[in-house]
Amino acid sequence: MSDCTHDCNSCGQDCSKRDFQVAPHKDSKIKKVIGIISGKGGVGKSLVTSLLAARVNKDGFKTAILDADITGPSIPESFGVGEERAQAVEGQDALNPVVTQSGIQLMSMNFLLQNENDPVIWRGPVIAGAVKQFWTDVIWKDVDFMFVDMPPGTGDVPLTVFQSLPIDGIIVVSSPQQLVRVIVEKAVNMANMMNIPILGIVENMSYVKCPDCGKEITIFGKSNIDEIAKGFNIPVLARIPMQEETSRAVDAGDIESLTIPEIDQAAQVVEKLL
Repeated sequence: MSDCTHDCNSCGQDCSKRDFQVAPHKDSKIKKVIGIISGKGGVGKSLVTSLLAARVNKDGFKTAILDADITGPSIPESFGVGEERAQAVEGQDALNPVVTQSGIQLMSMNFLLQNENDPVIWRGPVIAGAVKQFWTDVIWKDVDFMFVDMPPGTGDVPLTVFQSLPIDGIIVVSSPQQLVRVIVEKAVNMANMMNIPILGIVENMSYVKCPDCGKEITIFGKSNIDEIAKGFNIPVLARIPMQEETSRAVDAGDIESLTIPEIDQAAQVVEKLL
């Protein structure tokens, strides 16, 4: 495994049938792991990850976020802990996660940088190794649901997460544009190749609601998410609107205070896994 180039033609073995999973830290306790994925960037995976973790946490479950988007982490700022730094565990070669105001455990690359604005200029295998260390070298305490915020695409990091972590299911995030069919198809096909259960699709930026008349305005055009979901035989779990309240809370690092009813069904599907 240590010599894997992620090019399956180089060794002739079917990686989807090999066991690459690594154990978490011996003092960690994690019950369920949910991946949040998309075939492209800019669709709102980090927002959906944060909303789900906060919503499930409000239901009384202990939640955590492993921020696997190493080069573009936004999770810390959303929770108002961007200036925090991960602390070493006394007497052990391990780290404690940063804990938010409501008790959500987080680990992100920004917690390890001297300056949160420093760029991470690493090649893919090094980035994938860092994500794996977030799993093996961080002590996650009594986590019911861990959400993994993945970078866009189907490259090194998603492959590492799918192979190394015991993923119990993924949620695909999309947006209403026509390109969404290709986006969803790439993510779904990768999950199927890796034998990862697909819990459903969340459509972000689905519409804008007029504050005066309440009319739903589809600024990206008519969504075809239902047709796509039916084609893959997976459910649509949420249609999240674009709204000023959400942007304001994220910018203020106060995402835990948000109440987004549209995310409830997705949260319930996750909670049924336990």
